[in-house]
Amino acid sequence: MWLYVLLVSCLWAAVWYLRDRQMLSSFKDKYVFITGCDTGFGNMLAKRLDKKGFHVLAGCLTLKGADSLQRATSPNLRTTLIDVTNSESIRKAVEWVRTEVGEKGLFGLVNNAGVANPIGPTEWMRIDDYRKVMAVNTFGVIEVSLAFLPLLKQARGRVVNISSVLGRLSGNGGGYCVSKYTIEAFSDSLRRDMYHFGVKVSIVEPGFFKTAVTNLESIEASLRQLWDHMTPETRRSYGEDFFPNYVKVQNFIMNIICDPDLSKVTNCMEHALQAKHPRTRYSAGWDAKFLWLPASYLPAFIVDIALATILPKPAHRVR
Repeated sequence: MWLYVLLVSCLWAAVWYLRDRQMLSSFKDKYVFITGCDTGFGNMLAKRLDKKGFHVLAGCLTLKGADSLQRATSPNLRTTLIDVTNSESIRKAVEWVRTEVGEKGLFGLVNNAGVANPIGPTEWMRIDDYRKVMAVNTFGVIEVSLAFLPLLKQARGRVVNISSVLGRLSGNGGGYCVSKYTIEAFSDSLRRDMYHFGVKVSIVEPGFFKTAVTNLESIEASLRQLWDHMTPETRRSYGEDFFPNYVKVQNFIMNIICDPDLSKVTNCMEHALQAKHPRTRYSAGWDAKFLWLPASYLPAFIVDIALATILPKPAHRVR
């Protein structure tokens, strides 16, 4: 019996391997729109797809980011400004893309734009802190996706949504983990609803990488602002030593696990756009594959104990 199980497993692995490596023959008639191209993953992806012959339509938040990207790429790459939290900005971007793609439609939409701060203990947060992050990471992704669906259906294209391993396991408080959990759910629903129209939806779940989102100075400044505006009663419950200890532990962890090689993420994005059979989910980074994702399948109490052991303890804790 075990021999049959082994043979079936090997056959399945071989078929999956061969299927996963089947690529589209040409990209020269394919248009891809990417959000968040000022820096980081989006910027690198735009440059790499441009070199491969895609018609890259890069959405940037700032004119400086758009100009810088345009100078670093070929004339085939076009840029536009888009604020994914602004409905009018999204509408204008859709009209611009429609003019660019013509009858071909939009082959690829990469929802890459995202923010993280503030992140930290949940009790430190205000409701506006959640709204600020989710306006970009959740509602921005949803509104952009819905706005581009007619063009994507026209080309039988594909959507690539950038989630995170923290969309599988909440490692801290704040809107970031919440927003990425919602991206997981939205992407699953969108993929199933678009199945009959030939539109494929993939989710990329990066681990920790050195980008603007994980900039330690920015994270610490955001935490300091939350700490300074906390009520005296709440602050006393944590103790004055909690803040510096929390920052110290966070910096130590981030310095260990943050990977400087952004290509591990853009490789996943490229495969989702180039493969004949893109995967439903991509895990980018060794920490994602061997730490966060396995931890997400463990009993919750084990993860709770591990995080409670690693992070500093409040002064007036009861356990």
